[in-house]
Amino acid sequence: MRRKGSNTKPNIVFIYADDLGRGMLSCYSQRHYRTPNIDRLAAEGMRCTRAYGCALCAPARAALLTGVHDSHAGRWTFNRSGLYNEYLAGRQTQAQIEELLCNTGIRPREGDLFLAEIARQAGLITGQIGKLEWGFSTCDREIRRHGWDYHYGYYDHGQCHGFYPPYVFEDGRRVDIPGNTDPTFGKGHYGPFPNGEVEHNAVGRAVHSQDLYDAKIVEFLRRHQEKPFLLYHPTQLPHGPVYFPDLDPQVAHNPALTRVEKEYASMVLRLDRTVGLILDTLRTLGLEERTLVIFTSDNGHWPCYEQPGRCYARQTLDEAWLDDVTTKFHSDRCGDILDGNDGMAGLKTSNWEGATRVPFLARWPGRVPAGSISERLIANFDMLATVADLAGIPLPQGATDGLSLLPALRGDPEAPEHDHIVYSSHYGPSLVTRDGWKLRTFVRRNRILDFGTFGASLDDLREAFTLQLYRLTDDYREERDLAAAHPEKRAELLGKLLQSCDGNLANGTPEAHFAFYPLAPMGV
Repeated sequence: MRRKGSNTKPNIVFIYADDLGRGMLSCYSQRHYRTPNIDRLAAEGMRCTRAYGCALCAPARAALLTGVHDSHAGRWTFNRSGLYNEYLAGRQTQAQIEELLCNTGIRPREGDLFLAEIARQAGLITGQIGKLEWGFSTCDREIRRHGWDYHYGYYDHGQCHGFYPPYVFEDGRRVDIPGNTDPTFGKGHYGPFPNGEVEHNAVGRAVHSQDLYDAKIVEFLRRHQEKPFLLYHPTQLPHGPVYFPDLDPQVAHNPALTRVEKEYASMVLRLDRTVGLILDTLRTLGLEERTLVIFTSDNGHWPCYEQPGRCYARQTLDEAWLDDVTTKFHSDRCGDILDGNDGMAGLKTSNWEGATRVPFLARWPGRVPAGSISERLIANFDMLATVADLAGIPLPQGATDGLSLLPALRGDPEAPEHDHIVYSSHYGPSLVTRDGWKLRTFVRRNRILDFGTFGASLDDLREAFTLQLYRLTDDYREERDLAAAHPEKRAELLGKLLQSCDGNLANGTPEAHFAFYPLAPMGV
């Protein structure tokens, strides 16, 4: 039985890159190669310069799907990865893992809505193809609870770090991949890479996961071309470890790049080809003018191509250790020739701009002005409100922290905009305001773990957290801490940050949201 809906409703394609710093795209600042298909989104649509994801993968996906920022207390929890290694080893069944996952930790509140659930209410067919969408392990029951009609991809975050899966899941059923027999899922080496060389092993690595996704994406678009749909593609690319033996011709003979840098760039370019495939398929099917395509990333850059003496993630080229207070990552100081974070400070997991300020591109011919640039403050948790607006579904008061992006995407100068946004990190939360101020907190991770149940007093928390204040409009690289010079602004933003974190800054850390379920009898 078909749900209520009309094929005049718009389609939505949402592409979620993994660890893609915006500096890796030529429509932002990449100069060693071109990303022509992603650049096409910018040329034929809107490029956003103040879009924020999260510092890490799992919070970013949860914020996207729930429309809630990742620094609240007790809204949801993440499980951990590795459960499906037990399944692969035959020590746990799929049903046992599903029972464990669906009965552990804090579940979303009664009445909370999910992105796909809203789309389904409006009659859209919902499909998810790629990396898992929740936590570090998931299952069919959870995916369907979130509103997906169709799913194809991984269930385990750890396994997603390999690109040659022996199996994936399709609507809850295991699908074996012929030729992929490597039990590590074809994981490469995390580095460092002496002399920039990469070891290759083709045994048991026949079919790349992105090739699997491409085929299913085209199949989904063709199957549902007569009905409105929401297609969500959380790709694994270009998350490390680096492993891409077939170099893209653009970089194969670039003398400025080492082998590992060429392979990482080729991973980005492989994703660019998928974007081109999606756009070409929409055009072939006559769906371009009624399809909104959005491309962004979960979080910022991580240089998983570290090379002694050439590129570091945790120290400068002159061997100064990064303390993430006074000394932080910058591409020029740490040797990142690809400049994946577009000249900003910091990397994934931190709360510097390079960790959370992500690419965001939107294309909808005739609706989104071609070649437009937006400097509005937007966030990943805006997508739920955007889908609801597109679908004509009213949201209950307080259902989301987000705002619909539709007015801004259409170029409306009066479009609503956040006063500020908040996001978590391993070093504590940060707050960024519409007019360019940023309050950054910093605390050592062992201090966060010391809080235990996060019941410490606010005075104790203020003692633990270092507060830094930046004016991003004048200080893109976050090099001038203004906290001492502007104590009144620091106090004002701290009040807003505490309110956003439900009274406790420790809620603005991933550690506040993990469910450490018992593993017995696994491995017994």
